[in-house]
Amino acid sequence: MMSGGWFITGTDTGVGKTRIACLLLGALAREGRCAVGMKPVASGCRETAAGPRNQDAERLLAVSGVAVDYAEVNPYAFAPALAPHLAAHECGVEIRNEKILESFQRLRQKAPWLVVEGIGGWMVPLGKQLTMADVARAMRLPVILVVGLRLGCLNHALLTAAAIQRDGVALAGWIANQIDPAMMHVDENIAALRERIEAPLLARYPYLVPGHDGASATVFPREMIMHLTSKAG
Repeated sequence: MMSGGWFITGTDTGVGKTRIACLLLGALAREGRCAVGMKPVASGCRETAAGPRNQDAERLLAVSGVAVDYAEVNPYAFAPALAPHLAAHECGVEIRNEKILESFQRLRQKAPWLVVEGIGGWMVPLGKQLTMADVARAMRLPVILVVGLRLGCLNHALLTAAAIQRDGVALAGWIANQIDPAMMHVDENIAALRERIEAPLLARYPYLVPGHDGASATVFPREMIMHLTSKAG
């Protein structure tokens, strides 16, 4: 049976990585492919009786095709709403790639398809020597880049795509996700990126009104999920 997965990164924080990860998990489920989501590191979590819980990780867990423990989906959950390395420092914790990969491998044993969502952008620091890019490289998953469409996105998208290529990780494709409803010349901006990013544009999503259920508002195009799964394994 074919198996695989993808690492979801973005041009910045708040560009729609969770929205896309949930849509991708939903698309895999519709194709009969058992998949699970993962959010290795999260900050800004709410405190619960069971420990810190992150809304994005819970959304991934809710649309995953297998029952798994929260701690496997989100091994590092921090309450402070800070950059992850700062949140970890404030909590007296060192983020270790080994712990993340242990959870990753346990999830791999439970579902043949994994959708891993990063935190922030590609190069977000997780510690003195560790970045989110290091985690992605260690997982050896192809990357899907979520481009938040707003003024300045061209530079952010091209720099991120170049960094992914420099780090020797496969860029499976990119997604145009409009996060500024007032952005002008959206089509022209998308065209500029298509000319400059070698990987394919997988999907384009309109602005989502805050509070709306992004997982059900739109779907991941079937032709693109077939394209992605055919390249995986």
